[in-house]
Amino acid sequence: MRHIGLKIRMAIVSTILFAFFSLAALVAVVAFGWPLWLVAVLTVAFIGFQYLLGTKMALRSVGAEDMSEEEYPQIHQTVESLSRDMGIKKPRLMVASMGTPNAFATGRKGKGTVVISTELMQVLDREELNGVIAHELAHIRNRDVVTMTIGQSIAAIVGIAAQWVVLFTGERSIANYVLAFVVGMITQMLVMIFVMAISRYREYVADADAADAIGNGEPLARALEKIQRSAERTNAEMDDSVAALCISGGAAKKLLSTHPSTEERISRLRNRR
Repeated sequence: MRHIGLKIRMAIVSTILFAFFSLAALVAVVAFGWPLWLVAVLTVAFIGFQYLLGTKMALRSVGAEDMSEEEYPQIHQTVESLSRDMGIKKPRLMVASMGTPNAFATGRKGKGTVVISTELMQVLDREELNGVIAHELAHIRNRDVVTMTIGQSIAAIVGIAAQWVVLFTGERSIANYVLAFVVGMITQMLVMIFVMAISRYREYVADADAADAIGNGEPLARALEKIQRSAERTNAEMDDSVAALCISGGAAKKLLSTHPSTEERISRLRNRR
């Protein structure tokens, strides 16, 4: 069975997230008297809004522009070939200057977008760039962006529900409003721990899929080394929402990191059987 480890982890985390969401739905039903169907409709609408807004904001924040096929014919040919081999529709290709070598994918299977930084194309050789592209295509094929949007949306909904509980059970005072805000943020962060754990594992899966697509993991391992060295040298900052999508994540560590350590990813790629 393909990616059985991921499926088991997804089943466990999905059960936990459903339990959190059920509590949030119960708060909405009890506090406002909303019927369950209305809670479900509002939830789907909220997730859809988060997905569309997140995609647009990510592209806009880096100033992404459509990648000309005339100017970058080799990349277009590579993406078309890899997309065909991986069983997905060729995604929209965009280019951006991010201040550091990086790339990210957004969208879903059948309607995805891959953004590649000009800096990445300057520091990687052809094989290494192919490895990065294959990694991003794997995220699209595995519906990782959609999965993470759902998880993040549930965390936000649970956080809001926690705020309601504090507001409706406490006094109407500034102190209680502040407490509600703090409780909501802490609750959302606790739920996000489970979401981030899945995000980190999905990075390993995308790395493995990329290695399978190009034949071995060495090119992607070298690319990650170069990306890490360049990021350390330039110390460029980017929006957290974009960093979460990139092949090399932001500065967040441990429980709330969207990416596992680069060293561990490189080690796994080079020790694949």
